[in-house]
Amino acid sequence: MNSMNDTGAVAGPASGQTSHTHRLRGLAGTGFIATLAAMVATTLAAALAQAVGVDFEVPDGGETIPLSGFAVVTGFFSVVGIVIAVALLRWSARPAKRFVWTAVSLTAVSLVPPLLAGANTATTTALLGLHLVAATVMIPTLARSLRTRTG
Repeated sequence: MNSMNDTGAVAGPASGQTSHTHRLRGLAGTGFIATLAAMVATTLAAALAQAVGVDFEVPDGGETIPLSGFAVVTGFFSVVGIVIAVALLRWSARPAKRFVWTAVSLTAVSLVPPLLAGANTATTTALLGLHLVAATVMIPTLARSLRTRTG
């Protein structure tokens, strides 16, 4: 005997909530994979920049930014991006569009500190490029994931 009703579907009050939870978890999972990719990409790009002579020395204190620092900062701000994307998926009528606007705006703001740090031209240019590398990985990935979960 078949325990399903005539339509072949079982519906209940929790089914909508379960679907919503899966969408949020799916977005978060995609975001964390993209975060790992962004961390690897920025760290490799920073290593390549060091190999060609960029010192990543910041004049305030004269310390050099270590390669692990690029991974940590990229990971942290990528997770912030995931939180923004999840919040928009939950509460926005057009999450992908709003995410792209928000992320591009925040990326533009993130380009200001390297310009103000007082580092040499090579370091400043490399830092600007590394911000764009991370954004190039994270923004399209999360926007695409938002579109597939709202379409």
